[in-house]
Amino acid sequence: MSTTNTSKLLTPELLSQLERLELVTRKVFRGRMKGERRSKRKGQSVEFADFRNYVAGDDLRLLDWNLYARLDKLIIKLFLEEEDLHFYTLIDSSLSMDFGSPTKLEYAKQLAAALGFVGLIRTDRVRIETLSQGVGERGPILRGRHSVWRMLEHLNAIQPDTITAEKGPTPLAEGVKNFCLRNAGKGIVVLISDLMDKAGYEQALRYFVSHQVDCFVIHVLSQEELEPDVQGDLKLVDCEDQDEAEITASAPLINRYKQTLNAFVAGAQEFCTKRGMHYILANNQMPVQELVAQHLRRRGLVR
Repeated sequence: MSTTNTSKLLTPELLSQLERLELVTRKVFRGRMKGERRSKRKGQSVEFADFRNYVAGDDLRLLDWNLYARLDKLIIKLFLEEEDLHFYTLIDSSLSMDFGSPTKLEYAKQLAAALGFVGLIRTDRVRIETLSQGVGERGPILRGRHSVWRMLEHLNAIQPDTITAEKGPTPLAEGVKNFCLRNAGKGIVVLISDLMDKAGYEQALRYFVSHQVDCFVIHVLSQEELEPDVQGDLKLVDCEDQDEAEITASAPLINRYKQTLNAFVAGAQEFCTKRGMHYILANNQMPVQELVAQHLRRRGLVR
């Protein structure tokens, strides 16, 4: 793999910051393998958590015989159980994401690499997929620091979707539905998308609610979309369905556009908040390390 491509996704400065972080979930999920994560559930490990009275059926090996000798009571020692975590990143690779400098897709891939790296060094199970994948097209399950290079190769292979006469753009709702059908494991899901779909984003996000995952929606927009610098007569062409519109970019039109955009962002944030999902708006000009260390830490995805 090209060292240049690798350095674009994970710079040395970003890596030094990520080494100190770990992923966090507000929900308790039962992992399949033992990991390094301290669970809220009680189980067996070397780290003491609490005591409770013995009840029939408890493992006798967990009895505290010293307390029994002092109190004449059967007391069970509880320990923090260590478990791994499912961490999924779902990237929108539609043609609308191939816009900006860097493109929104390039920004999404760097963010996915950063969060995936944090998960891998903490031995969480990491899976990175795109919205265009079918029900049976699962991404590789990655685990452990040795999988970092494999993750970067997988991310570098992600390209903007190709639209043909036989296959049009993948609707946002269909992409999320297919993801939920492919992945039954509970855990953290980070959707990185511009949420641009003529059918809306609401149905897509409802699938995450019914899937009972800890969901973070990273809404990526380019600087050109947030602060358009255009003027005069223009013909706008939709990159996905080739719809055309002729406009005259005037100050009143730009103001109306910004009002519409602000309403769109506010609506998405309110929709997510009401359903227990985290919403974060990201400008493609914001350094990924700032997004992770400040905004995502404040929202509780990392610590």
